[in-house]
Amino acid sequence: MQEINNNTAQNRIQRLTQMLQEMPGDCFLLHALGLEYQKMGELQLAIESFQRVLAINEKYIGTYYHLGKTLEMQGEPESAIAVYEKGILIARELNDRHAMNELQMVLDELTD
Repeated sequence: MQEINNNTAQNRIQRLTQMLQEMPGDCFLLHALGLEYQKMGELQLAIESFQRVLAINEKYIGTYYHLGKTLEMQGEPESAIAVYEKGILIARELNDRHAMNELQMVLDELTD
């Protein structure tokens, strides 16, 4: 069963990569690619995808959560804290209370 799941994930990664060749700056596709890599345990590739999203559009608010969580999984809590703090600032700027609260909760869990 695991092999089928990996093949499916590999297929999704391949399709996303192909679409990104046509639209390299598409934050939605890059974010989705990061999520697929994260699910497969390819944490460094996930981090790179999420960082590309934020380099293109620092206001792509959902990426802060996923980048921070991936950094935590990679054993980099200090980097995750910095990402969450930056995300909270951006969420405040965007007046996105939901994102701000979600990021504050994961930051609090990490720093308690």
